[in-house]
Amino acid sequence: MHIGVPAEARARETRVAATPETVKKYVAQGHRVTIQSGAGVGASFQDEAFAAVGAEIVDAATAFAADLVFKVQSPSDAELPQMKRGAVLIGMLDPFNAENAQKLAAAGLTAFALEAAPRTTRAQSLDVLSSQANIAGYQAVLVAASLYPRFLPMLMTAAGTVKAARVLVLGAGVAGLQAIATAKRLGAVIEASDVRPAVKEQIESLGAKFLDVPYETDEEREAAQGVGGYARPMPQSWLSRQAALVHDRAKQADIVITTALIPGRPAPTLISVETVQSMKSGSVLVDLAAGRGPEFDGHKGGNCPLTVADQVVVHNGVMIAGHTNLASMVASDASALYARNMLDFMKLIVTNEGSLNIDLTDDIVAATLLCRDGELARK
Repeated sequence: MHIGVPAEARARETRVAATPETVKKYVAQGHRVTIQSGAGVGASFQDEAFAAVGAEIVDAATAFAADLVFKVQSPSDAELPQMKRGAVLIGMLDPFNAENAQKLAAAGLTAFALEAAPRTTRAQSLDVLSSQANIAGYQAVLVAASLYPRFLPMLMTAAGTVKAARVLVLGAGVAGLQAIATAKRLGAVIEASDVRPAVKEQIESLGAKFLDVPYETDEEREAAQGVGGYARPMPQSWLSRQAALVHDRAKQADIVITTALIPGRPAPTLISVETVQSMKSGSVLVDLAAGRGPEFDGHKGGNCPLTVADQVVVHNGVMIAGHTNLASMVASDASALYARNMLDFMKLIVTNEGSLNIDLTDDIVAATLLCRDGELARK
């Protein structure tokens, strides 16, 4: 089959959907692979590296004209007409965006949104959300460290002792756990909170203190279990108690990192405007849900209403970082992991003989299918 890998055209996107490592394997399987010239430059993969493993370096039109098109983000309105009807598109296609799904269907495509893969053991090797969230959690700490005007570790010097920074991580999914681990390596003192009691052991195993908000009703305990590895919206009674605890701990923190997202819903508010106003001047908030929270003051916030997507803003002396594509800041490794996710997904829809086989009895294939031959898979 003809596999095409166009360059990503969206702002701040430097990742690429294939690497020389995975292209070599596709070519060995008998596929023709075309890479748009410059597609990998932002991730430090030069055209020569792709050509050396058998890829053809082409223009955008040729890459988009492939039978299988690999993307990191969904094609833009300008890119979509370059794809042929009947082609297969694989990427992070925002499965909860009904308007985008309709556009892909109207273009006559068969599209797979890899973010929709179930959180099962079998799907781990192609779990793009986990592979990219892991990198985002790491980078969030580095962003915080670069903005924070002091050291993170405790330092004992002839001029005096510097106290270790206090880091508060809210949300202990893949990104949150990696943020804890990275901050710990840098010598910070860490506290962390999550609605799911099951993550307490993981948090403490990484050297952080778990902020426990006890459950008082069966409704609270049931919601805390989550669904498919994701958190669920919690009852207001529990949220009020958590907000009070977070407010108290955020006032004492030097760095706050928020990572809470709920698929298909606006990101929950974890750090209120009032909490930010009570935080120390010079402290830092890195909001991984930037641009995906409720509307506030004319813009979509994140886990904090004051967050502005793709900007670092200062409110009452607190620096709030709203980067929406942290994984792209570590583009080489992010691309390598993403490309391996793609490779593992390909094994599910392409036979050993190189022909397309969309088996909807496979739970992963069925879950990720967004549209097929121009028809929406989910009405």
